[in-house]
Amino acid sequence: MTDASFTARTFAFLSELAANNNREWFRANKSRYDHDIKEPALRFIGAFAEPLKGISPHLRADPRANGGSLFRIYRDTRFSKDKTPYKIHTGIHFRHEAYRDAHAPGFYLHIQPGNCFMGGGIWRPGGPTLRKIREAIDEDAASWKAASRDPRFQETFELAGDSLVRAPKGFSIDHPLIEDLRRKDFIGVATLSEDALMSPGFLDTFTRLCQAASSFQRWLCGAVGVPY
Repeated sequence: MTDASFTARTFAFLSELAANNNREWFRANKSRYDHDIKEPALRFIGAFAEPLKGISPHLRADPRANGGSLFRIYRDTRFSKDKTPYKIHTGIHFRHEAYRDAHAPGFYLHIQPGNCFMGGGIWRPGGPTLRKIREAIDEDAASWKAASRDPRFQETFELAGDSLVRAPKGFSIDHPLIEDLRRKDFIGVATLSEDALMSPGFLDTFTRLCQAASSFQRWLCGAVGVPY
């Protein structure tokens, strides 16, 4: 069986990168990035492909080195005041087949020293998609609450992300679900330890987390009109 866990070297590299976030250091340590970050991440993605089929046949585990489930380590600094060239974390996104970017329904793994977590849902959906989610909450509050307040979901996940300060256009500030309607992100997050990611059983752990988030993910896919 393929080893789908990460190692202490993964976290050591990311810690050193955070302290040396420049092109010269990265070029000198590129082989470490490939061996300690990229290769184990691609192995994990490949190993998760089969379990993912049993969770949703419409989410993809794409182990390509470029353009697949693994996010690039390089930051887009064009519109940022922070010009450091590299991300100090590794991100893996198992996105829906109907989408080609990070704003898709899917499962996410965030690997960073002291800040590892698994997420499920939709991060920062675009305007039309966000409108569909809010309208679905308004039109069928019971199904939204069943998905987002499901005991199995709540015992593991916390709804996270940014929210509007005011009520979104078209909704009253007195709406009984105004806190949900104000959300800009619809994601459930489960914190993970570094030891969990380094455990030989991490693939099973991650699979169980995705299964626990399935009712929430299924509701979101239905709200935006894609199959789960």
